[in-house]
Amino acid sequence: MNHIELFAGCGGLCLGLQRAGFDLLMANELSPMAAETFAFNILNENLQKSSDKAQHTLWLSSQFSRDSMARRLREDPRQYPEGNLNSEFLEDGSNLQGSMVVGNVIGLNNWLEQHPKALEALRCNFGEGEVDLVSGGPPCQSFSLAGLREKNNEKNSLPWEFARFANLIQPKVVLLENVTGILRPFVENGKKYYAWFEVAKAFAEIGYIPLTLHINAKFAGVAQNRPRFILISVRKDVFQKLEKSLSESEKQLFASAIAFSKKIQKGAETKIGDLDVFDLNQDDESVFALFEKTFLKPLCSHRKHLVSVQEAIGDLSSLELPLSKYVKHINKEFSPLIKHSSTDLDWSHRIVENNETVKARFRVYQVMNLLTPESKKEVGKILAGKTMHFSTSAWKELAQHQLLLLDGKMKTLKTQKELESFLAQLITKKQTQRALVPDAPAPAALSIPDDACHYVDLRTLTAREMARIQSFPDNFIFRSKMTTGGLNRRFEVPIFTQIGNAVPVLLGKALGESIKTLLAKL
Repeated sequence: MNHIELFAGCGGLCLGLQRAGFDLLMANELSPMAAETFAFNILNENLQKSSDKAQHTLWLSSQFSRDSMARRLREDPRQYPEGNLNSEFLEDGSNLQGSMVVGNVIGLNNWLEQHPKALEALRCNFGEGEVDLVSGGPPCQSFSLAGLREKNNEKNSLPWEFARFANLIQPKVVLLENVTGILRPFVENGKKYYAWFEVAKAFAEIGYIPLTLHINAKFAGVAQNRPRFILISVRKDVFQKLEKSLSESEKQLFASAIAFSKKIQKGAETKIGDLDVFDLNQDDESVFALFEKTFLKPLCSHRKHLVSVQEAIGDLSSLELPLSKYVKHINKEFSPLIKHSSTDLDWSHRIVENNETVKARFRVYQVMNLLTPESKKEVGKILAGKTMHFSTSAWKELAQHQLLLLDGKMKTLKTQKELESFLAQLITKKQTQRALVPDAPAPAALSIPDDACHYVDLRTLTAREMARIQSFPDNFIFRSKMTTGGLNRRFEVPIFTQIGNAVPVLLGKALGESIKTLLAKL
């Protein structure tokens, strides 16, 4: 089976799909920085050293030549949203096969519409048959609950560009992944706007049956609590062939999607409630039972054993500690798929030293995990500067634990006043920070490295630790610089952002296995 990947990022979803048995037909990514990582690991192309030999990494547009690859890799891709300034594509599209296309998906869609021979070649898999799958996760910052949630943000148009591409290529199945925040409505002038519902309508309008899911990567074996919205859309004629082979449980899954699609095709009015969202994230026994009887079973295969943070990164604290079953598993599953032969892994586990104030605050975060919810909330209010005092009960709990003082010494403070005074010195505007809990999955990995601190060490996580939590194998090398700041945040995608934005590799595999099982019914 084959697939085309849009919004490919650094390659997490692609690597998982490859392990599930999908061959990459073409990939697309806007950011040169993320595309560099993808090319290095998936295509075995080192853009820093062999740009002249990088035959499968193509730019839709750039102001720099291939001889200036270093400048290309730091270029602001937003300058050329429509592309086509100096496209490296051949007129017949023959060099698209097996390639990473760097550029805006809008420009890619425009180019394909203007070059029917290339479009036809891609659409028929260069003479080998149909495209089985188009997959990807459009940028989600404006949908995210951690972001600004801007209804009219230009990035919110990208799921519709995804649908536009699917309409051009006509794959058998489309897989769209996004943040759970897309399920929450935007409220404007007293009216609610559901982005996920509108996206599902867009695919129904072009002749697809949209199955909508709310899942969690932890149930697929990923070491983090990462809820995600998943849209699996099956082309109508393909579904008609599949339908007779579906089990009763699978017919139940698609029932509302079929009715919804028929309404859209007839031009009838639709409303929220016409399309079911199967919510695995709520830990509903009936939903799990349904999934386990269908092609979606891989998405809940680890429900009985959630992988903890300690299983994912515990061995990285000491060279003497053995690899966990989880780490051995992801390395065995995915390491053979990595195309490069580099063994330079030390850089990815570079530990950043923080000042004494930050370390002291991290120690408080670690202790907060040991408190009752009420006491934890009270301490959080002091760190946020909302109050200067907490209750006697909170004081008694906190007084049982050693804290790291600003002189670098671990100590238990003897009076409530002394403790309140100490905490007041640690007030911070950053309210998203927390310490990891060793025996539980990590919170959803974000693109900012200091959102979480280690459960034992008084430090932020390293790139390799975050990659482990995202289920990347240890030989997956992330390219580019570690972080960025200032105005560069608008377009640069450094390593920590690449990791945080990636689809967890194990989740990609589970999604790929699910779709492969479905298509095998044809």
